[in-house]
Amino acid sequence: MLNKYETVFILTPVLSDDQAKEAVKKYQDFVKSNGGKVSQNENWGLKKLAYPIQKKSTGFYYLMEFEAPGAIINPFEVEFKRDERVLRFLTTRMDRHHVDYAEKRKVKIKSNSKSSTEA
Repeated sequence: MLNKYETVFILTPVLSDDQAKEAVKKYQDFVKSNGGKVSQNENWGLKKLAYPIQKKSTGFYYLMEFEAPGAIINPFEVEFKRDERVLRFLTTRMDRHHVDYAEKRKVKIKSNSKSSTEA
């Protein structure tokens, strides 16, 4: 059975756009190669951190929603721990209410992007 998960991770700000995209693709490929399916990927951009991490005060934030068997979460997180490009990460299992909220957020984002392109 596949569970729904959400992972937010912060990449070091010294990466170029291509390097950041490569890191995100690495984690998408990991999920796909282990029987999962990535449903959404969001780049939240460069944001200020609440406190310095590894002497860095900003980082690139990414959100990834995916469905996968629970057995891949530990190896998935080990990949984050081994990657020096990742400052922090958090993976949570999405319950029914979390899934509903995520769907509403997706609709809101799509409607905002449509209205901004029409203006």
